[in-house]
Amino acid sequence: MVARGFLMGAADIVPGVSGGTIALIVGIYERLVRSIRAGSSMIGHALRADWSGSRRWFREVEWGFLTALVAGILLAILSLTRILESLLHDYPEEMAGLFLGLIAGSVVIAWRLVGSWNALRLLALLGSALLVFLLLGLREGTSDETVGQLANPALWAFFAAGAIAVCALILPGVSGSFLLVVLGMYGPVLDAVNDREWLSLFVLLIGMVTGLALFSQLLNWSLQNYHDNVMAALIGLMMGSVRVLWPWPDGLDSTRLGRPEDDFVVTALAAGVALLAVIVLGRLGTRREAFVE
Repeated sequence: MVARGFLMGAADIVPGVSGGTIALIVGIYERLVRSIRAGSSMIGHALRADWSGSRRWFREVEWGFLTALVAGILLAILSLTRILESLLHDYPEEMAGLFLGLIAGSVVIAWRLVGSWNALRLLALLGSALLVFLLLGLREGTSDETVGQLANPALWAFFAAGAIAVCALILPGVSGSFLLVVLGMYGPVLDAVNDREWLSLFVLLIGMVTGLALFSQLLNWSLQNYHDNVMAALIGLMMGSVRVLWPWPDGLDSTRLGRPEDDFVVTALAAGVALLAVIVLGRLGTRREAFVE
């Protein structure tokens, strides 16, 4: 399980790829949502001084599973950040092709999780794909100087940013960094980390915990009651994220899709290898998950 967490952590530090996508690939997505939801219910009952209810939900949390997963995520963040930054700088097209293959494989895996397709589910897929594709276009022209330009945001803005951005942890196809960019909080959050603004970071953390608790409840309920519809929408999210993973953008820092260039063969090969790897991992993950349950 540490290895799966390591893969999620690696995804979290890659632009355009979310940890939720990797959780889906390796077959732990719904299990992760259930455990986070149980943990949030435990905290909610404790805050209401309902100790018996809190203990009941405590037993529902898969602590070993979550601990190993978090350990893997932290290990990846600490060990891979510099390596991935270097690869993204030196081989941007090839790495984008690799990530594109990861997303394509994720779509294949998720497609199999939908029991049956109908007009409503196809509409959910197309709608979410179009929405994400258009939202990702808002990144057009963002650079280090222009990203996240909210000047001196209030503490409540850090809370809101944390609550919204953390949803990317369990939402395939959308990265937390992109959500911060859309909210105008990418720059302020980076400044708070670099300048060790502990109060702002603490409020950000509280927002993340709150957002994850509330969103996990909603997502778990949706999966329990509308599984195939939700999975169709999640597939659309991943398909829409292709906009920021296309290896050949039409211009620097652009989200417009351009034509393949001279490095097409190597990039396509990287995408193909990633696609096959995801399909293999997905099958292994599904089998192991079935064994665990």
